Amino acid sequence: MQQRPLGRTDLRVSRICLGTMTFGEQNSEAEAHAQLDRAAERGVNFLDAAELYPIPPKAETQGRTESFVGSWLRARGNRDRMVVATKVVGRSAMTWFRRDGSEPRLDRRNVLEAVEGSLRRLGTDCIDLYQIHWPDRPTAGFGSVPTRWTAPDPVADEVAIAETAEVFADLVRDGKIRHAGLSNESAWGTMRWLSLAETGVAPRMASVQNAYNLLNRTFETAQAEIAAREDVGLLAYSPLAQGYLTGKYAGGALPTGSRKQLFDRLQRYEKPGTAEAVDAYVALARDFGLAPATFANAFVLAQPFVAAAIIGATTITQLDECLDADAVVWTPAMQDAVDALHQRFGNPAP
Repeated sequence: MQQRPLGRTDLRVSRICLGTMTFGEQNSEAEAHAQLDRAAERGVNFLDAAELYPIPPKAETQGRTESFVGSWLRARGNRDRMVVATKVVGRSAMTWFRRDGSEPRLDRRNVLEAVEGSLRRLGTDCIDLYQIHWPDRPTAGFGSVPTRWTAPDPVADEVAIAETAEVFADLVRDGKIRHAGLSNESAWGTMRWLSLAETGVAPRMASVQNAYNLLNRTFETAQAEIAAREDVGLLAYSPLAQGYLTGKYAGGALPTGSRKQLFDRLQRYEKPGTAEAVDAYVALARDFGLAPATFANAFVLAQPFVAAAIIGATTITQLDECLDADAVVWTPAMQDAVDALHQRFGNPAP
């Protein structure tokens, strides 16, 4: 599989990254290991986890995903061949992440406790890419790339980016993390981090992990230029729009074992106009002779500002369809057809 540089770091990562948020909820440890084995066999060297995972977040399962990834790394003895990424939660009302039961913030105490927990569960002494899952400050919408601006209510105890940046700089200095990255961040937030890096306060952010797919191309409006000019590549999550772009929910279908059937947490992709757009993109994929999941992932991989697409699956069959995108030759005809549909539908599910 093709590898790409991650930002301006010395890391080279497979352009498909295996997302792991199903490990520990929808997938057992054995199933997680089987997915990791298949991904590695097909050239994936990049794994993404989070202290939050698995999804949906619950006190009784929190951290299980990292533990499953860690047990696989130990069993296969391949830690030196894998690029391991994980995340610290941002401001949250969930109280089970910290030992004292407090609500997480991105201050020194919280970040240091979080990184030590992730290192322990992953069974490693250094995390290759440590990401901020979402900002401490309130934002206009999760992912910070809304199509309409809504002013968020400020909070009195907001942790300044500069304060968090100093902690991350110390983690790099102490060898706990190699590089840092952002997630669910805006263009302003990304540039703020880069400005702090220029003054030596913060490590330079290598990447930003935001939602990006055929139904949500809002990253292109401001952040794509940052990604291209500043080498802060997009790690695109939800390339299948939480499964909608596979077509499995078409016509109101509710497959047994699907995330919608189990958890009913897919409202981000159930907004007005989204169903029509999904049907059109699924039909387009089939017109080009590709499985819809393969086509949707291939679109993401083809965009020049994308460092990697983060795929997720619960079965090996699903995983293979996503991995097949690596072999697709994305043509100008495909891009033109996608852009024509985007002109009609815009971004119905930001």
